[in-house]
Amino acid sequence: MREPPLLLSVPNVSDGENRATIEAIGKAFAPATLLDVHSDPDHGRTVYTLAARQGEVAAALLAGAGAATARIDLRGHSGAHPHVGALDVAPVVYLDDEARGAATAEALTAAGLIGDELDLPVFLYGDLATADDRRERSLLRAGGPAALARRIAAGELPPDYGPASVDPARGAVLVTARPPLVAFNIDLVSDDLDLARSIAGDLRESGGGPPGVRAIGLRLQHRDRVQVSLNVHDYRVAPIGALVDQVSRRAPIAELELVGLAPAAALEGVPAGVPLRAFDPDRHIIENALRSLGPAC
Repeated sequence: MREPPLLLSVPNVSDGENRATIEAIGKAFAPATLLDVHSDPDHGRTVYTLAARQGEVAAALLAGAGAATARIDLRGHSGAHPHVGALDVAPVVYLDDEARGAATAEALTAAGLIGDELDLPVFLYGDLATADDRRERSLLRAGGPAALARRIAAGELPPDYGPASVDPARGAVLVTARPPLVAFNIDLVSDDLDLARSIAGDLRESGGGPPGVRAIGLRLQHRDRVQVSLNVHDYRVAPIGALVDQVSRRAPIAELELVGLAPAAALEGVPAGVPLRAFDPDRHIIENALRSLGPAC
């Protein structure tokens, strides 16, 4: 019998500092294998990278969502990254087009389970969005959890799953199925937040940048500098090296930081002279990380 396809998932939770909380949530994602944990106190966010077979991903996300909402209270959240939930986003990632259907099925199952069993409002975004005003995370996150709660209460934005109300402590969850994207940060040798936001605005697809690029400018209090934080949906259309070069023409770069994992080809062309913070190719290159799992996963 053919083995179910191997999928990744990259759930993001709204805590980047409490080690006990971060570790407890990471353990809760079992039976999925935890490949990487990236926490950032300035963002107020932790990004987990999980691997599991079809049939296991939805259950892992349900368990992780339960742990996140039990341990994180958004009313005390601190951090610069936009968010609407304790478990903010839960994308299921397919590694090739043959596994797209499997990833979609797991994402929809996870969304239904989280909505029904945890009584959380769930929105489908990206390619699973049920309307154009739900495709972009930024449209759903605009104004944060309180604004989303008002839009739901007014009937403007009913959830795809779960209740038509938002618990201010737990928030909502955004779910999709997608291919791998590259999430990375560019720290500038600057404390000029307006500069970082201007650079991010020029890089964004919505600001005239390459297709599939999402970017925001943030202040990093712990590092006393600013950052341009990017999601690149297709590195073949928007090469990472070209984006880094574009930023370097506007401001000196302190270092780069990969968030989670990326395909090996995505990092080709990244300038060798720019430091890549805490990068381990055995852990942070998708192909290498999956090879290390062996046949059991």
